[in-house]
Amino acid sequence: MKSPFDACCLPPSWGESFDTSEPFVWETVQVAEDQVVEDQVADVAVRYPVWSGDAAEQLLVALSEAGARLAGVPSSDVVIGIGRVADRFLDASDSLRREAIDLLRPTAGISKAMASEILTGMAKDWTGERLTELLSRELEDPGVLDGFRRLGEGRRVRARGPQLTFHVGAGTVPGVSVTSMIRALLVKSAVLLKPGLGDVVLPVLFAQALAEEAPLLSDAVAVAYWPGGASPLEGLALQRAEAVVAYGGNEAVASLRARTPVTTKFIAHHHRLSVGLVGRERLSVEHAPRVARSAARAVSMFDQRGCVSPHAIFVEEGGSVDPGEWAELLASAMADLEVELPAGELTATDASAVHQMRGSAELREASGSGVRVFRSAESFWTVILEDELRFVPSCLNRVVSVVPTPDLGDVAASLTEVGRYLQTVAIEAAEDRLPRLAEMLSAVGATRVTSFEKAPWPPPWWHHDGTSVLAGLIRWIDLEDADP
Repeated sequence: MKSPFDACCLPPSWGESFDTSEPFVWETVQVAEDQVVEDQVADVAVRYPVWSGDAAEQLLVALSEAGARLAGVPSSDVVIGIGRVADRFLDASDSLRREAIDLLRPTAGISKAMASEILTGMAKDWTGERLTELLSRELEDPGVLDGFRRLGEGRRVRARGPQLTFHVGAGTVPGVSVTSMIRALLVKSAVLLKPGLGDVVLPVLFAQALAEEAPLLSDAVAVAYWPGGASPLEGLALQRAEAVVAYGGNEAVASLRARTPVTTKFIAHHHRLSVGLVGRERLSVEHAPRVARSAARAVSMFDQRGCVSPHAIFVEEGGSVDPGEWAELLASAMADLEVELPAGELTATDASAVHQMRGSAELREASGSGVRVFRSAESFWTVILEDELRFVPSCLNRVVSVVPTPDLGDVAASLTEVGRYLQTVAIEAAEDRLPRLAEMLSAVGATRVTSFEKAPWPPPWWHHDGTSVLAGLIRWIDLEDADP
C-alpha cells in the first residue's frame, strides 16, 4: 500500500494561527478500488480532512482576510507568481512536474503518457505570457484591477474581484480546477477550492508550489477535498463566499445553486458535449488520413471525458473517400493513438457502459442495417458507423460515432434536442463554408467552432460556455466626474 496522498493544502499562516495542534481528523478513500486494473492501482488512496465547524469558520475568516490583502497586490505580481509555478510544471527536469505525472496516473485513472500530455497542454495556458494576454483581451486596461483608470469621457472605472470565491470541481479532467483557481487569483480573489476526486493532485501541488514561488498569493489559497456535500465547510463556504464557481453534472450544480444566497454570484459549468463535422472537400485521398488523425486525437484526449471531446463526427457524402472508408481511417488512427497515448484504467461501471454500447451496435450491424463497428479486442476504443442522420451520445472512454450526412447544412437540425448542452464543434471544411455552418450551429446552441487540432485546447481567453471567463467574477465601480 502506497502512502495516501493528502488532498489538502491550506494557507501557511492559517496553520500557525489555529488554536489547537490538530484542527481536524483525517479519513482516507480508495480512489481506484472499482477500477479494471492489472497492476495494483487500487492500492492508491487519498487522505482528506474532516472539518469541524470551528475549523471551517477559522479557515474562511483567514481566507477573507487574505483576500482583502490580495487586493493591494499589483496585478502584474499576481501574473508573475502564477507564471513561475506554470514554468515549473512545464520543465521536464523539475521534480514538481515529475511528481504530478506520477500521481496523476493512479488518481485520475489515466496513462502516464496522457498525464504528461494533459499537464503540458494545461500548464502552457498558465504561463505569465498567456495570462497577460488573457487580461489584455478581457479588460481594455488591466490596470483597472489596481485602481481607477480613465477609459472614456466623464468617468473613471475600477474593477474588483470577490474577496473570497468558492470553487467546486468535477474531477473528470485533471487541471480544470487549477484553471478555475487561476481565474479568481487574476482578479485578486482569495480561493477555497474543493476539487473532484479525479482532480485532486494538480490543485494541491499548484497550491504547494505557490507557497514557494509566490508567498503573497499562497495565503489566499486553500485546497481541500471532501466527498459530496458532507462537510460543514461546504455549507459555510456557500454562505460566506462572494462568488461560487461550480463544475459538474446537472444535479450537482443545481444542488449547489439552490444552497447559494441569491446575492452571491453563481457561475455554473454544467454538463456539456461536443461534436465534429467533416466536409466532402476534406475527404480527398490526400487529406482524409490527416483529418482522421486529428479527429482521433480530439476524441482520445482526456480519454474523451472533457466537455470539448467529440461524441460524434458527422461526415459529408460526396468526397473521394466516403464516410465508411473514413470511419476505417479513423479506427486505424484510434488504434495508433492507443500506442502513443494509452487509455487509462476504467471503472467496472465505465467498462460495462462501453461493452453495452458496443453490443447494441454489433446487434444492429448483424441485422444488416448498414451499421459497422470498428473496435479493439485489447482496449476500449470503438468507432461506430451509423446508418442514419442522428446524434447518439457516447458513453465516453474513446467511443465515437461516425454519422454520414448528404450535406453538413443538415447537421444542425439533428442537434436541436441537445442544443442546450452543445459546446465545441470541430469542423474540417472549406474556409468559405465555415461562417454559414457556424451561424447555423450557434443558433442551435454551440458556443465554440474550431478545428479538430485545436478542439482539446481552448485558449485562456475563450468564451467558456459562451461567456467571458473573467466578467462573472468582476464587480465594476464607476467614478463619475464632478460637474464643471
